[in-house]
Amino acid sequence: MPTTVIMPALELAQETGKVVRWLKAPGDAVTRGEPLVEIETDKVTVEIEATASGILRDITAREGDVVPVGRTIALILAPGEVGSAESTPGAATVRHVGAVASASGATVKASPLARRIAAEHGVDLALVKSRSGRIEKADVLAHVASQSASGAAPRAAVRLIAASPKARRLASERGLDVAALVGSGPAGAVLAADVASAARAPRPALVPAAATTETRGEGVGTVWRIMAERMTASWTSAPHFYLVREVNVSRLIAWRAQAEKAPGARITYTDLLVKLVAAAIVRHPRVNASWKDGAIVRHADVNIGLAVAIEDGLIVPVIHRADALQLSEIAARREDVVSRGQAGKLRPADIQGGVFTISNLGMYGVDAFSAIVNPPQAAILAVGRIADRVVAVNGQAVVQPTMMLTLSCDHRALDGARGAQFLGTLADLIEEPLALLS
Repeated sequence: MPTTVIMPALELAQETGKVVRWLKAPGDAVTRGEPLVEIETDKVTVEIEATASGILRDITAREGDVVPVGRTIALILAPGEVGSAESTPGAATVRHVGAVASASGATVKASPLARRIAAEHGVDLALVKSRSGRIEKADVLAHVASQSASGAAPRAAVRLIAASPKARRLASERGLDVAALVGSGPAGAVLAADVASAARAPRPALVPAAATTETRGEGVGTVWRIMAERMTASWTSAPHFYLVREVNVSRLIAWRAQAEKAPGARITYTDLLVKLVAAAIVRHPRVNASWKDGAIVRHADVNIGLAVAIEDGLIVPVIHRADALQLSEIAARREDVVSRGQAGKLRPADIQGGVFTISNLGMYGVDAFSAIVNPPQAAILAVGRIADRVVAVNGQAVVQPTMMLTLSCDHRALDGARGAQFLGTLADLIEEPLALLS
C-alpha cells in the first residue's frame, strides 16, 4: 500500500503550508528519516523527513504552491507498487493563492485543530464527512476510527518525527535504543539532549551549519514578510496591555557565576530566565494558555520560546518542558536550537508547542521595551540590560544591579491581576533564586 505524503501541521493555528523546495524528484529512491521537502510555515522554513522508504511518486504540489494542512502532496511506493496522481485521493491541483481546495475542487472548511489532527494521522480532509459543513475535531477522529475498524487506517509519510536525526545518530554512537528513551519534544519526540542525558556523557561540540539564502521578493525576505504579517495580525487583533517591573539581579549574577564553573554548555542569563519563567508558570498555570475560537485553551506542557534575531527577521525556537529540565540541559538545548535557527536548519519539532516567549535585548544595551505577543500565546516577556542603578534600600540610596522586565499580555486570555501575580512571582524568583528549592 502506498504511503501518503501530506502537508503536516507544524503549528497550533496553522491551516496551510507552502512547498518551498522538493529535495527529491519523482522516481527517486527515498530512505526513511532523510529530508524530503522544505515547507514554509508562519515562522520558518523547515525540512520534513520521510518516515517510509521507497520510491517517490505522484507529486501533486509544485514548488511555490500553498497547500491545506492534511492534503496529500505525494506518494512513496514500496518496490513493485504502482501509483497514479489521477487515482490518488486528495491529488487535485493546488491553487497558488492559498485556496483550500478539496480533491473535487470544492472548498474544504475545517478548524485548525481538525487540520492538525488530520495531519498527525495522515488523513486527507477531502475524505472526511461533516454534517455542519465545517470539519471539526470529532469528524476527523470519527473518520480515523472508521478507517481503523475497516483495516484501512491512513499512513502518513510526513509527521512529527519520533526522534530527530541528531538524536538517532548520537544514540547509535553511544549504543542506545532510541525507542527506549523518554523524549521531551512534542508528542514525546526524542531530542539530542534526551540522548545525552540518558548516556550521562558530555554532548558533542556543535558544528556551525552553512547559512541558507532566503527566497526574496522586492527586497524583503520570506521570513521577514511572514514576521511582519504575524505581528500585524497580533497587534491588530489581540488587545495588549503591559506590566513593568524593575528587579534586583545581584543574586542572579552570583547564580550565573556559580553555574559557569560547572562543565558543559556556557550558561547565559537567558538560560537562567528560562528556568525561572518555567517555575513561575507552574505556579500560575493561567499564563500557560491561548485564546482560540472564542475560548481560553490551557496547555499542559511548559514550552518556552526564545525570540532569536536572524539576518532576515525573527524566529522563535522552543525549549520544550522547560520546567522539568536542569539548567545545564536548558543551556545545551538553547545553544543547539539557536545555532541551528541562525543557520536555517530548524526541524518541525524545534518550533512547535511554544506557550510563552522570552525576548531578551539586554545584550544590545536596551534598558526596557514592550514586545508584541507571539500568537496564539497569552504573553511575552521583554528583558532589558543589567545596569547599575540607584535604588532605595532601608531608606538609603545605594547602587545595585537591576533589570527591567516588561510583560506584554493578550487581555483575552490573561487579565491584569493574573499577569501581575505571575510577574510578581517571577521577580521574587529572580531576586532570590533559592526559592526554587521550595
